[in-house]
This record gives sequence, C-alpha cells and structure tokens, in this order.
Amino acid sequence: MPNVAVLTNDLQYEFTYKITTDPQELARKLNKFNTFLDGIRAIDQAVIHLQLIHDPEDPSVQRRYRHRAAGIPAIAGTPGNQLIKDIYHPSDLVVIKGRDSGFYETTLDETLQKLGVKTVVVTGLQTHVCVQTTAADAFFRGYNVWVPDDCVFSPTSEDTDRALEWLAGYCATVAPSAEILSWLSKSDDLPERGERRSA
Repeated sequence: MPNVAVLTNDLQYEFTYKITTDPQELARKLNKFNTFLDGIRAIDQAVIHLQLIHDPEDPSVQRRYRHRAAGIPAIAGTPGNQLIKDIYHPSDLVVIKGRDSGFYETTLDETLQKLGVKTVVVTGLQTHVCVQTTAADAFFRGYNVWVPDDCVFSPTSEDTDRALEWLAGYCATVAPSAEILSWLSKSDDLPERGERRSA
C-alpha cells in the first residue's frame, strides 16, 4: 500500500492556456511533469487526478461565471474537460471535484484513507487557487503535505511565487520534484514539515 499520493489539479485540455499558450513550451512542461509522475508510479506510490467538473445548474457555479463571455468551463461531457491524455496512466485514480479544493464534498479523503496514504504531494493548476486550497485542506485533515515547485502552474510567475511562499510558511514542504523522488528512493515516505534535511 502506498504511503504517498501525488494529487494533480485540473490538468484538463481546456485549462492548458493557464500553463502556457506556446505549444512547444507546453510539451516541455508536461514532459517534465510526466517524468515526475512516472518516477512516483515506478516506486508504487499513488497518483490521483482531481478532475474539475462543474454542474451548470448549480446556482453558485452560475454566480461565479455569470460575467464570463465563454460561459461555464469544465462541464461534464465536453471534449476540453477531459484529462490530458499524456499525463494519465491506467494505474492512476481519478476523483471528481466541483470546487477549487480537491477535498470539498468529494471522495478524496475517503480514497486516501482506504489506500493508507499519509503524505500528499499537491501539483497542477493553479498554484494560487486549487493547489493552495487542496494543500491547506490536506493539512487540516492531518496529512503531511509537500508541493513540488516545478510541478505547479499559474498564468503568472508572481501568482506561483506568492502561493509557494504562503504554502511553505503555513502548511507544506516546498521542494523540487527531483528532491521528492530522491527522498522516496531511500524511504517509503517523506519527512514531516520541519524535519526535512538535505536529500
């Protein structure tokens, strides 16, 4: 059973513009991200994709997007709402969410408990929204939280930097993905926040 689960947030086709609008840069970033996910899978830790699906009949969703010219994003059944094929592996799990945090009214906590997970590594989009809220909610529930600074994305570097600073100061260990894999090559879990030493 895994001790660690990598949680990806909103890595769906319609949101790739929040990573970059340059197709070559997007391919480079996703390749690097996949290197990390493949490393996690290779050591039998879990990968769980948090897929955002909005209910267009939900009044709170309608209020949130009422001024958005393109309408409500992430509606079930639309092609753009699918997980990016290149980051999904058949061994991965998928948890559907309807809000920014992967824990809000979802099966995520129950899924992690059933797997025996103690540590979550929160990745994906957007650093200052879904990554930050999911990490904080994991911390509230007693999980050890890590955030790889090279596997989180926002439209601006300022948004990412501000969120990573907050996360490091409050609830998470922020480190490069290579360091996380290095730790896990030597141990079946990651150190608790404040107990980190050089890998």
